Amino acid sequence: MAERFGSADCTSLPPAAERRSGEREQMFFRRFPESAEISVIVVNWNRAELLNNALESLARQRGVEFETIVVDNGSVDRSLEVAAQQAARHPALNLRLIANPCNRGFCAANNQGIAASRAALVALLNNDAEADAGWLAALRRAFQGDVAVGMAASKILVYEDPSRIDKAGHLIYPDGQNRGRGSGEPDVGQYERVEETLWPDGCAAMYRRAMLEQIGGFDEDFYAYGDDAELGLRARIAGWTCLYVPEAVVRHHRAATLGLDSSRRLELIERNRVLLAAKLFPWSLLWLNGGYYLTRIGAGMWAAARGRGEVSRYPGLGGKLRAATALLKGDLKALGMLPRMLRRRREVRGIRKLTPRQVRELILRYRIGLKALTQQTA
Repeated sequence: MAERFGSADCTSLPPAAERRSGEREQMFFRRFPESAEISVIVVNWNRAELLNNALESLARQRGVEFETIVVDNGSVDRSLEVAAQQAARHPALNLRLIANPCNRGFCAANNQGIAASRAALVALLNNDAEADAGWLAALRRAFQGDVAVGMAASKILVYEDPSRIDKAGHLIYPDGQNRGRGSGEPDVGQYERVEETLWPDGCAAMYRRAMLEQIGGFDEDFYAYGDDAELGLRARIAGWTCLYVPEAVVRHHRAATLGLDSSRRLELIERNRVLLAAKLFPWSLLWLNGGYYLTRIGAGMWAAARGRGEVSRYPGLGGKLRAATALLKGDLKALGMLPRMLRRRREVRGIRKLTPRQVRELILRYRIGLKALTQQTA
């Protein structure tokens, strides 16, 4: 994801739903288009050129009326100017701009956008992603047949090499590590069927408003990475389903801000893996978490020694030590947050439709294989 971090950090502020102080909202249309079926939220931080291209791709959408909400996290580049220019150039965007004084993170900014949105369907598009012209219309169709569908997943391709899959929905390993389905695979037609998937990637997703109103938005303690997995699994526990829609195509610049070899990225991924499991996994899987984790780490070390997998992005002994340090820091930070996650675990009981056994079966049904997880790069 491109919008993630900034020096003007304000993660200590209360949740987005409880605060308005300091943010500025600007509307570039006279009134909300009552016929709009979709609210599209684009979160941005200091990526004016990427934001421009993302909004241009939205302006090319066909067959659907929508509003666009840009939530800017305290940018100091030309991002606000770009949003205003796009609104003037493309009135059909029905663009609103929420300008935060600092970087509130991906989760909080999306929650701001959700709170400000008005349509029955809410779509997320990363600022480092560009959607094909039929993207919104294709995702909308996923909600027309079954009222239990609360989420729709896009077919996300690697921008720099659109012949390769970035994500086609999501899978998960039983220790809580989630991975995009098909990540890194050549796109040879293996994901061309509308089908159920575990949850969508937050880079390019659509959610039913009724679902978000029932279960809540993103958990802002996650800040970034794994946030879409937490929301998606919470929705599945509440009885909602997700459809993958291959006609909803998006091209994504991967890790445009932190980089794929960022220690900070790895630390957050590890921290949020632990938080996800502590908050939402059934105890029958949670007790086994350490064993699954050590198995995955061992398989990852074996793959890295042969130049394969994610850890191979950290070359040499120094790189491996940097990766190990990031994992340890993530685990230690998660440890300090466990009491809060366990309290929220109790809160999830209020929306639960699946039994713990059914949640376990769901996770194992969409389990990613150890070889795919540790030997392929996402």
